[in-house]
Amino acid sequence: MQAEDGAVEGRGRATGISVHPVLGPFSTTDEAAYRAWREAKLAAHPTDPSELLVDIADPLAPTLAELAAIEAAIARADMCLYRFAADRTDEGHARRAVSALAAACGLTRFEKHRSAGPDGLVAIEVAEDAHRSGFIPYSTRPIGWHTDGYYAYEGPERAIRAMVLHCVRPAAEGGVNALLDHEIAYIRLRDRDPALVEALMRPDAMAIPPSVEEDGSVRDWAIGPVFEVDPATGGLLMRYTARKRHIVWADDSLTRAAVTALEEICATDPLVFRLRLDAGQGVICNNVLHDRTAFGDESHSTRLLYRLRSYDRLFASPGLARTTT
Repeated sequence: MQAEDGAVEGRGRATGISVHPVLGPFSTTDEAAYRAWREAKLAAHPTDPSELLVDIADPLAPTLAELAAIEAAIARADMCLYRFAADRTDEGHARRAVSALAAACGLTRFEKHRSAGPDGLVAIEVAEDAHRSGFIPYSTRPIGWHTDGYYAYEGPERAIRAMVLHCVRPAAEGGVNALLDHEIAYIRLRDRDPALVEALMRPDAMAIPPSVEEDGSVRDWAIGPVFEVDPATGGLLMRYTARKRHIVWADDSLTRAAVTALEEICATDPLVFRLRLDAGQGVICNNVLHDRTAFGDESHSTRLLYRLRSYDRLFASPGLARTTT
C-alpha cells in the first residue's frame, strides 16, 4: 500500500518513482509504437550466440571496426561476446584490458562496490575471507536469474545500466552462464498480457529488505519497479531477481502472475543463450538477465572472473565512434 508521502507502508521509503511513458514502445497505451519496435527487435535478434562474437586484437586499443562490431551486437541483443586475440591469464593485464574496453564503449561511471578495486572491477572467485565468504558469487554454488544491482535500487538515475563479465581463468568444470536479453523478456511478458508488464512497472513491485553491511551499517529497504524507462536514454531498464528469500513482491494477483511468467520465460525461452567463458573471453551488455551454474575447481581457487558494473548505457555517450575509417 502506497502512503501519501511516497513511502511503502511497513517497508520504508521508495527511492524512485517509475513514470509510465505517455508514448513509445514501452507504453502499454501505444500499441502501434510497440508493434513496430517489437517487429524490428525480433527480426534483428540473433538465434545463436556465435552471431554476437567479436574478436579484439588489442583490448588496450580497440579499433573502430571492432567497436562498431560490438555496438552492432549490442543493438541487436543488448549484449556482445568478445574474445581477446591472445590468451591472457595475467591478472594485471586483464584488469587494464577490461577497463580500456569498457571506456571505449562509453562506460565511465562505476558502482562503488565494497569489493571493487580503484578501477571499479570486482574479482569473482571462491573466497573464504570474512569480507566475501557469505555471498554466493564468491562460492561454487549456482546463482539464479537476475540483473545486476537489483538489491541496491536508488532510482533510475543510479540504476546499473551496463556490465562486463570477463574470464581470466575458467573453472575445471561447470560455471556456465545463461543470458537473456531483458527486452526479449519484456516482449514475451507483454505478449502474454500487457497487464503483467503494468504490474511490474509499479514503483513498489519488488522490494529487498534491509540488511546489515560488513561495516555494521544498515542498508535500507530497496523498493522499485522491475521494468522502467531510462530517463537518460529512453531505453528499457530491468531490475529482477529469481531469489526466494529476502525479497518482498507486491501482494496482488497480477504481480504474482507476472513473477511466475518471468520464471517460465527464463527457463524455456529459445533466445536464452548458454555459454561457458574461456580465458580471455567476456560479455559486455546492457545489464541483461543472466545466471550461473555451480562449478568445481581442483584447488577451489582456480576460477577467476572480473565484473564491472556501470551507471552508463553502452555507446550512449556523445562523441563515441560509430563508424569505421
